[in-house]
Amino acid sequence: MIKARIDRLSDNGKQTAGLLSVYRNNQQIFNCKTLELPWKDNIQSVSCIPLATYKVRKRISSKFDLHFHILDVPNRSHILIHPANFVRQLLGCVAVGENWTDIDGDGLRDVINSKATLKKLLSILPEEFEITIVNNYLK
Repeated sequence: MIKARIDRLSDNGKQTAGLLSVYRNNQQIFNCKTLELPWKDNIQSVSCIPLATYKVRKRISSKFDLHFHILDVPNRSHILIHPANFVRQLLGCVAVGENWTDIDGDGLRDVINSKATLKKLLSILPEEFEITIVNNYLK
């Protein structure tokens, strides 16, 4: 069975950085970096989503092509895992990338190789799976 988990590692009030890990039969088979909005009480378009376990399904749209849709998020809709480099490109969704760096020199973490990372996730993960989001803040 395949499962995924996002460990949120930091939230500086401007962005949340994390690590997405994929497990098959409880063995980690892939991980990548994540970028989300900061926690702002689950307010639509300005906050990351609540800690929980969610069903996720592959989805196609004209904007993002093939990506993932996180389902049944309380008081939210269209929460996606999609390619993006900057937190300013997010409205509550999760961006994935190979690593963090400050691409544009604004002092915030950005993710690199987002499209390639998403493509790899799409090749590993099934049509539907569960993802658990937890806080695991680094001290």
